[in-house]
Amino acid sequence: MLVLSRRKDESVVIGDQVRVTVVEIRGNRVRLAIDAPPEVKVLRTELVDAAAERIVAA
Repeated sequence: MLVLSRRKDESVVIGDQVRVTVVEIRGNRVRLAIDAPPEVKVLRTELVDAAAERIVAA
């Protein structure tokens, strides 16, 4: 796992098509802007985890 430090308005680029920018830092919360093409799924981990739990329960 790669761990990076970024400040407000700084970005990281993933591959050729995805850019993640730190928009706001407030206390222990960070707001991110994610610029990616429509075919790239961007999901919060809690949504992925909840979907996996529903599949296991079925």
